[in-house]
Amino acid sequence: MGCFRLPRGLCQGINVMIRKFWWGSKDGKRKTCWVSWEKMTQPKYLGGLGFKDIEMFNLALLARQAWRIMQNHESLSARILKAIYFPNGNFLNAGLGSRPSQIWRAILDGRDVLEQGLIRRIVNGESTSIWEQNWLPRDYGLWPVASKLPNPPKYVRELIDHTSMQWKEDVIQKYFYEMDARIIKNIPLSYCRQDCFWAWHYERNGIFSVKSAYRMLVHIRNQRQDWLDSKPENSDIEGNKKRWKLFWKVKLP
Repeated sequence: MGCFRLPRGLCQGINVMIRKFWWGSKDGKRKTCWVSWEKMTQPKYLGGLGFKDIEMFNLALLARQAWRIMQNHESLSARILKAIYFPNGNFLNAGLGSRPSQIWRAILDGRDVLEQGLIRRIVNGESTSIWEQNWLPRDYGLWPVASKLPNPPKYVRELIDHTSMQWKEDVIQKYFYEMDARIIKNIPLSYCRQDCFWAWHYERNGIFSVKSAYRMLVHIRNQRQDWLDSKPENSDIEGNKKRWKLFWKVKLP
């Protein structure tokens, strides 16, 4: 599962086996499933039972491989893949190629998951695109929604006063809507000459983890389902987390 994308039918078959084992059977007859599989695969802090959906867990594991290639680009495996599939480009822009292996196909599936949680950590803003890359640290829409005026700045460096290392608030207010401007002005800046770098948004230390990637996929699935059901997403997520954590600590049989 950490190297190959399992067929969807196989993943569904494994999920069925898990459900049958959990609910049990009597005289060869399957018992009633009282809770939906979607609910069972919710993390415990969201009121679920913490079961893993095999297909999403497979994708989270493949995203870890993509993260390793991106971070350890001097490793032997990364150099071999680069020589074959993207000799003149970078990993994030690499295409499928004319004769891709199953491993390369799986890594690209993992990269698609990885890109949803990658974010640029702003230092000097030289190489970070305002409108094409994730760089706003928030739970939704990691890039600005739109520009208020035509011909906006293209790179984050154009929003920074490099003498004082402060944000150019007049430029930000001119081109960005308030919800984006507020987030931008709260991003800390330093005099470090280091270039911006990629980090994993869903971990405080910026390092990718399979656990947080899986939770991100569950969250995206829930958002999609709420949209299809025309239900507003629960806004008190942090409050629900605290309540469910207390619930799971209760000493009960």
